[in-house]
Amino acid sequence: MNKSQIPAAQKDVLSLLLDDHKKAKKLFKEFEAEKSDAAKEDIALEVCTELIVHTTIEEEIFYPFLREQNPEAFGDLLNEALVEHASAKELISQIRGMTMKDDLYEAKVTVLGEYIDHHVKEEEEELFPKTIAKKIDLREILAPMTERKKELLNSPVAA
Repeated sequence: MNKSQIPAAQKDVLSLLLDDHKKAKKLFKEFEAEKSDAAKEDIALEVCTELIVHTTIEEEIFYPFLREQNPEAFGDLLNEALVEHASAKELISQIRGMTMKDDLYEAKVTVLGEYIDHHVKEEEEELFPKTIAKKIDLREILAPMTERKKELLNSPVAA
């Protein structure tokens, strides 16, 4: 999704989420390319933290706001997104409890990346365009989302 074509009413919030998507994709690519086990673990833990923060701000602020604005238009997409988040969080929990020495560690990180790819595609090709098409003004949730993201990044819960 091209950020320059997003209307002002949605631009800042969707840009925040798109930047998170881009960062996660970059980290998964770095994980694949990395040779050092220690560096791979660091990358995996970083992407897990980023994803926990991202899914939390979506679940606490973004999704409820969209559902409130138009439950009929967004209900099914948001329900699917929540199920996808739950699957990702389960894998994140497993990855955080493992090391590169454990069987399936790399496979779990790879599968998490595939889940996230699928989820990002649905958001960027379905949810975000629908938000724009329905002219949902997201400006009022920018500050709460930004503040919550900062709070989570500085908390032990996300780490």
